[in-house]
Amino acid sequence: MRHLHRAVVAATTGVALLAAPAAAATAPEEQHRVALQERLDEVVGAGAVGALAEVRDERGRWRGTSGVAELGSTRPVPVRGRFRAGSITKTFVATVVLQLVDEGRLRLGDAVARWLPGVVPDGRRITLRHLLNHTSGLHDVVETLPMPPQQEFYDNRWRTWTAAELVSRAVEHPPTFRPPGSAFDYSSTGYLLLGQVVEEATDRPWGREVERRILRPLRLHGTSVPGASPRIRGPHPHGYVPGGDGLLDYTEMNPSVMGAGGEMISTTRDLDRFFAALLGGRLLPDHLLDQMQTQGVAGGRPYGLGLAWRDTSCGVRVYGNDGDALAYQSWSFTSADGERQATLALTPDFGGDPDDAVDAFLDEAFCG
Repeated sequence: MRHLHRAVVAATTGVALLAAPAAAATAPEEQHRVALQERLDEVVGAGAVGALAEVRDERGRWRGTSGVAELGSTRPVPVRGRFRAGSITKTFVATVVLQLVDEGRLRLGDAVARWLPGVVPDGRRITLRHLLNHTSGLHDVVETLPMPPQQEFYDNRWRTWTAAELVSRAVEHPPTFRPPGSAFDYSSTGYLLLGQVVEEATDRPWGREVERRILRPLRLHGTSVPGASPRIRGPHPHGYVPGGDGLLDYTEMNPSVMGAGGEMISTTRDLDRFFAALLGGRLLPDHLLDQMQTQGVAGGRPYGLGLAWRDTSCGVRVYGNDGDALAYQSWSFTSADGERQATLALTPDFGGDPDDAVDAFLDEAFCG
């Protein structure tokens, strides 16, 4: 599912703009808001049907949208719309795992085989820490799944997958490296396993633990763990995948294929609130939050225990994650001091690669 947006598919889209609500502002503040809207428009121009974003800083909160909510219409993207958050799900799952570590119910050094005996080869050497920071060497299940334009991809649209089925597909392939912990290789397989470990440790589904420990306490009312439910409830933009001679509406699909690696639905507001609470120390004690922000292996992606980071053009380091959920892509980052936040979601049109435009938007949000 990662990098699916790099596929090039001929598509024609209309673009409509919805500016953020007007408010009294100083000239520099208004210039910043204008620049944010321009950068968001550039994201759509680079390869999206529609986009929505929220930025919070010392000047207040800005929300904006660009493009359309549905192809063939002029309906604007709902500014408080919901979207599939993809791998941002991993940060929620990691937070639950670390809460269980804090409670003494799990240990980062626990072998996978302790909780899931016989499920993965070399399970006695692969630890929960390796799963969290993508240093397990387990083959990424995403690479085993059919993708557009393969007919099997479309045939699987409504299929309900279990974590056990998906893990089994992944471990049919040899590890990408050995020994565990010696390198970084992004793998959603590890998070499917972590979801299973949470269930073993708590006797409850991983999604229910996310709801109980994070969604309800933080009042993240726009966020859900859909399981096998195909719908996105509430206002939302439509998402698309390459299909036929253009784009196929893929808004409704069975998200169990992503499971604990990426099935959650959220909003810009809720993701900002979640990352503010996480980095503000409301969800984890300092020593575990510090480990969450520590790179797993030298030379790997800047990624700790379920948390990524990036350095902006002005030198501000921001923490969060990004997600690719086929028809939706999202980014959510927060500065270390919690003073600045930016969350962006888009529905790709597969006619271009919006990554550079997204980087420019985030730079404007944190540096402008």
